[in-house]
Amino acid sequence: MRIWLDADGCPNDVKDCVFKASLRTNTAVILVADRWFRLPPHPHLQLMVVNQGFNSADDYIADNASDADLVVTDDIPLAHRCVTKNVSTISRRGIEFDEGNIGERLATRDLMDGLRGAGMVTGGPRPYGVLDKKKFAETFDRVLTRLLLREKVDVPRGAP
Repeated sequence: MRIWLDADGCPNDVKDCVFKASLRTNTAVILVADRWFRLPPHPHLQLMVVNQGFNSADDYIADNASDADLVVTDDIPLAHRCVTKNVSTISRRGIEFDEGNIGERLATRDLMDGLRGAGMVTGGPRPYGVLDKKKFAETFDRVLTRLLLREKVDVPRGAP
């Protein structure tokens, strides 16, 4: 099991939470970004720097994550690709993406992208705050625990 972190623009609070959990659970974390940055000394961290092309980091994560892994991203198209592959996926704001909600989120994202392109909507998401950090930590811990327990008993995903 690995934790994949879409690291471009990822808040430090999210990284800190993931890094602490990685130490606690001896779980590998792969940070994927389009530029190099310094990582703290940590036995389970790996930085994968990809080309700076459009969606390079997303493509790398989607191509390499497996259904035993956990992906952390706010990129809705990447989340959709991961959910389609049965990869557990959560946002930096603590939303767990699944087959029941990813279609609606993708449609909303596409609508907003179109409105922004037409100049009807300006601005982006609200700033990352204390409640986002709390919700992320709760969701991350719940999903990580579920995956680790499944791995421990070797239960295939989707089994009752």
